[in-house]
Amino acid sequence: MLVGMTTLTSSPASDVLARMQADVDRQREEMRARFESRRAERAARDPQPEDWRVFFEDAKDLYLAVRPETAKLLYILARTRHARTVVEFGTSFGLSTLCLAAAVRDNGGGRVIGTEFLESKAASATASLAEAGLDDLVEIRIGDAMETLARDVPPNVDILFLDGAKHMYLDIVRLLEPRLSPGALVIADNSDSSPELLEYLRGNAGYLSSATQPSVEVALRIG
Repeated sequence: MLVGMTTLTSSPASDVLARMQADVDRQREEMRARFESRRAERAARDPQPEDWRVFFEDAKDLYLAVRPETAKLLYILARTRHARTVVEFGTSFGLSTLCLAAAVRDNGGGRVIGTEFLESKAASATASLAEAGLDDLVEIRIGDAMETLARDVPPNVDILFLDGAKHMYLDIVRLLEPRLSPGALVIADNSDSSPELLEYLRGNAGYLSSATQPSVEVALRIG
């Protein structure tokens, strides 16, 4: 690799990432309009809170991806932490997964465990990761993450990235806490939608936590 280049900024990964980010940009307005319409329809016929499974079925063709600046932050944090083992809650089409896997590649190799509720999205993410030359580093587990991450997770997780159903963030952290390495990072996108997670991380002596970008929380595991 040339001096100044990284896996993330080199072809083929950079080409795949650019295409995925362009797809996200095209979908943004469609996503907003679709969810506002469906939320209004459901509220009119059923006052009960929306089931998260219904939400993700509705979003089966949408990226629900991190912002470009957050994608770059993930790579930087994973490189700085020298991460070899990463767990991602909420893979979607794999944009953030690509960034994390690129960092693991540049750290000398390792394992990225992704989770995705929908099989169709997991298949698309796997195809994109293969195109980027990173699929050998990634395992995507399909189904409810509280079940798929309850087994066969290494005892040395360096980074836990949260970007799935927001009400599950704290449950996922508690599930994997015994597997976090000393100095591990817990990174939560859309963290303002999970106040219980923020309260837990910021009030827990085992973490040093702070907002980095708008709605992105980063916590250092020190306990």
